[in-house]
Amino acid sequence: MNEYQKNQVQLVGHLGNDVQIVEFGKGNKKASFSLAVNSSYTMTSGETKKETSWFTIVAWGKTADSMEEMLKKGNEVGIEGKVVNRKYVDKSGNSRYIFEIVASRFSLLEKSEKQAVEV
Repeated sequence: MNEYQKNQVQLVGHLGNDVQIVEFGKGNKKASFSLAVNSSYTMTSGETKKETSWFTIVAWGKTADSMEEMLKKGNEVGIEGKVVNRKYVDKSGNSRYIFEIVASRFSLLEKSEKQAVEV
């Protein structure tokens, strides 16, 4: 099994906010935004429950450049990447953990009028 298969994530959802850009020296950029992913399941009673999970998406370099140009709040996107986590100590001395999806690829998913019609 190669390393890519050990930590791979694919998500489809809607941007919860516009892409935020942080620029570092020498033209390096980091893009970040929240992604809402909807899912549903049927309970034993037959009732359908809908849930929204929120993910923090980050991207670097050319991927960040493309996201800045192409994406805005509400867009539906497909994201491919990996899960990363990091630990830090806050001002009160408490350990905090952050989990993010680092995107390596994305697709802007636009629906045609025919696809948007539900039957």
